[in-house]
Amino acid sequence: MYIQPRSFDHPDAVKLNDEVQLEYAERYGDEGDVTPLDPSMFRPPNGLYLLAYDESDAPVATGGWRTQDRNDEGYSDGDAELKRMFVTRHGRGQGLARRILAALEADARAAGRIRMVLETGDQQPEAIALYTSSGYTPCEKFGYYRTYESSLCFAKPLQES
Repeated sequence: MYIQPRSFDHPDAVKLNDEVQLEYAERYGDEGDVTPLDPSMFRPPNGLYLLAYDESDAPVATGGWRTQDRNDEGYSDGDAELKRMFVTRHGRGQGLARRILAALEADARAAGRIRMVLETGDQQPEAIALYTSSGYTPCEKFGYYRTYESSLCFAKPLQES
């Protein structure tokens, strides 16, 4: 397994994004995550998008972060928002999500971001377990789904205080 930076519109990223959207639709009974995202949001130094590949060069995991600052969706200055963390069924159980998460946190920290924030849903217990075991704690809701009952928001400081 290896992890590579890729653009959000790279064909492998698009493939995994389509796959995660199907999983969201199954879990929530809707059209998936409709948060507006653009490839430019993940370009360094304002973000990063990573893909993990298996030994046959098939994409099996993804995740990215993008810069956020104070706005009317509830973000704070210095936020880095985690997006599209996903591991395919084939890639699960190998620690890929934890490796991608650590790499994204390190990159956001190096870019001067103050805290990592994320939004997940109440039908994703695996994600909640990953984040809470990685030091994330519940925070005030933010983002596109902040008014949804099923939305759960978490944050983790990136800089030493």
